[in-house]
Amino acid sequence: MPPENPRRGMPRLYKGKTPIMLQTERHFFAPGRVNLIGDHTDYNGGLVFPAALNMGTYLAVKQYDDADSCRFVSENDSAEFLIRKEELSQKRKIWVDYPIGVVKEFTDRGFPVSGLQFHYRGDLPIGAALSSSASIEMVTAVALNALNGSPFTMLELVQMAQHAENDFVGMNCGIMDQFASGFGKKDCAIALDCNTLAYEHVPLEMRGLKFVIANTNKKRGLVDSAYNQRRSECQQALEIIRAHRPVDCLCQLTMDQFDTVATYLAGNVLKRARHAVRENENVREAVTALKVGDMVRFGQLMNASHATLRDDYEVTCPELDFLAERAQQFPGVLGSRMTGAGFGGCTVTLIAENQVEAFVETLGKAYEKRFGLRADFYVAEIGDGAGGVMNAEL
Repeated sequence: MPPENPRRGMPRLYKGKTPIMLQTERHFFAPGRVNLIGDHTDYNGGLVFPAALNMGTYLAVKQYDDADSCRFVSENDSAEFLIRKEELSQKRKIWVDYPIGVVKEFTDRGFPVSGLQFHYRGDLPIGAALSSSASIEMVTAVALNALNGSPFTMLELVQMAQHAENDFVGMNCGIMDQFASGFGKKDCAIALDCNTLAYEHVPLEMRGLKFVIANTNKKRGLVDSAYNQRRSECQQALEIIRAHRPVDCLCQLTMDQFDTVATYLAGNVLKRARHAVRENENVREAVTALKVGDMVRFGQLMNASHATLRDDYEVTCPELDFLAERAQQFPGVLGSRMTGAGFGGCTVTLIAENQVEAFVETLGKAYEKRFGLRADFYVAEIGDGAGGVMNAEL
């Protein structure tokens, strides 16, 4: 049974469980995600529209010969960690904190985790705003859940993964990334209300169009960046607005309603709140457009989204702006925007399939000439959410 309040309730507490014993190696997968529109609305109680990718993190779990330790190995990072069970609550400020945070969520609920080897490999670019961290968290969560007889629902696993990133890793993210990784569905995007967690799978009827992801390959570190500052500024705006209008979150306001209280805000606090409200309305209209097959309007709203992320939320950068703005001018492109938290990472572009090859070649050369960096391009394939996999799928 899910918790009574699915938005704020945390999973049930279990006690007295015995350690996991594995007879054979088990395999799991959790995808990354691309957010088609709606960034920095999730923690403001708004709408988002992500889709799970067919890229993500694979995990093989098997018994480890030391019953009092866990071994964490990654093919994408030469470091490996042998951690005794009493050390599983200690942060190391490296990739292993993401799975360890999830392990802690299970041990705190009475499910001891020891005597296991976790072997990770992924095909997502790291730090590119495609949710590699949520992918690691969710693959660990679905694995531990399966090995314990599946006591938790997918919603509970999503909440545990988000809680691990917020409280253990120290990244004050919203729930979108973990939710998209857990609830993804092939060839569908997810219209998610982050205030209520009501969601709908919306089929992506592409009709000769493709979403192309362009990775700037600009390094970024969100935990130490302005991400948490943006969230703090939104909270400041909400507290001021509450003195004049009863709201639970910024995205409960329409733009017309926001305009009536905007005079009480100033500076960055005004700009951050205005983005949240405007972007929420962008998402609402974009989902409606997609449902009726109006891809031209959907692309226009992608462009509008990039503009408010650039001008009001100030989370783009020269590299992202270059890719998005050059893309918007390219033949066959309906829309282009940054995707994810920003400060680097990726853009997502809606483009005619017959223009993809020329787009990648032309934009790639122009970007390298301008910044001395090589952009990586991916034609987005939309896949299913986290779960177990057969060996043939590895």
